[in-house]
Amino acid sequence: MSQPHTLFTGAVRAAIGEDALRDRLSEDVLFADVGEGAVRGLLDFDALDEVLATRPLAPPRLRLHRTGSAVPVERYTEAGEVSREATRVVRPEALYREMREGASLVLDSIDRLHPPVREAADDLMRLVHERAQVNLYLIWGDSHGFATHWDDHDTFIVQVAGEKDWKVHGPGSRPYPMKVDSDHSHTPPEGTVWEGVLRPGHVLHVPRGWWHTVTGTGGVSMHLTFGFTRATGVDWARSLVERLFDEEVFRRDLPRFSSPDERRKRHDELVRVLSALAEENGVDAFLAERDARFPRRQSYALRWAVEDGRAPDEGTLVEFVPLIAPPVEVEGGKASVTVSGRRYRFPAAAEPVLSVLARDRRLTAGELAERSGAGFDTVSAVLRAFVRHHLVVLRDPR
Repeated sequence: MSQPHTLFTGAVRAAIGEDALRDRLSEDVLFADVGEGAVRGLLDFDALDEVLATRPLAPPRLRLHRTGSAVPVERYTEAGEVSREATRVVRPEALYREMREGASLVLDSIDRLHPPVREAADDLMRLVHERAQVNLYLIWGDSHGFATHWDDHDTFIVQVAGEKDWKVHGPGSRPYPMKVDSDHSHTPPEGTVWEGVLRPGHVLHVPRGWWHTVTGTGGVSMHLTFGFTRATGVDWARSLVERLFDEEVFRRDLPRFSSPDERRKRHDELVRVLSALAEENGVDAFLAERDARFPRRQSYALRWAVEDGRAPDEGTLVEFVPLIAPPVEVEGGKASVTVSGRRYRFPAAAEPVLSVLARDRRLTAGELAERSGAGFDTVSAVLRAFVRHHLVVLRDPR
């Protein structure tokens, strides 16, 4: 059975180094040459043509840019209808014309459209423990779709075809800018901290807020941008604010018209309660809760989950659904896991099965029984429960 894609937890981690990746992620530009073979299966022109032909991709999900500005959608789409809803439909001949004239094609969330890219995005999420989205960028010629800019999220750039020239200038006048921020007026730095031509198999990490300039080199360039937004102190503080609704003193009106002494007493009480809450719900607890609420990928196994009496055999393919392996708690004869904010309890016999699934992620039911040490009847019963709770998807062998 094919194993999950490990572009980031495997090839990128090995090329950059575990320590360097941990210490420099989101803090410095990183470059790795993982080899063309490591990215060859992600996306090619045949697969892209199929995506464009079979998916209803209306702007702004699919859009064109040229020299820093969006190409008006009327130049490459026409009014149409999908499922009786009015929309814009791409006209292939108009799209070709605009791209021949130097426009850059952008396709958002291609990880939701093409399984190999989705698997690589899943792998990145297992590495960084944050949600990820993958956008496609395709251009011919030596023009550029975007002017010098910065992104409000961290990125890994994966070159899959052709070449593109990159200049990373570094952080601007406001370190760590955010999408929702109090100041968006910061300016780029002078000079360049990294520059080079990306070729197939090259991976470049650009931290949030780092300015960069990207241009074509005369031929074709197709790359995937894997973007993710890491948790910040603001996110932790917001989680504390949500807990304040449980505190009576924070629900009470502020004593606007009371004496200065009364207002000072209320202020001190608010600070005391807030400080205690921050101590009780520290950063570690916040990150653990964030992991416990991490979303699952949308994947389905309708017949296995809905039909009664359908039991796996040794060749049935099993895939673990949670993107981040949940810790398993065993107490009182029960094994418990929390996935996507929901807590599931199973007989303790499920614990070794969960442990193997979290480690290996994709295997046959027979392999799962062998590696977990549980009998096949036990594994079969556990899998029937797991598939109904969307913890695994089961598939008939091809």
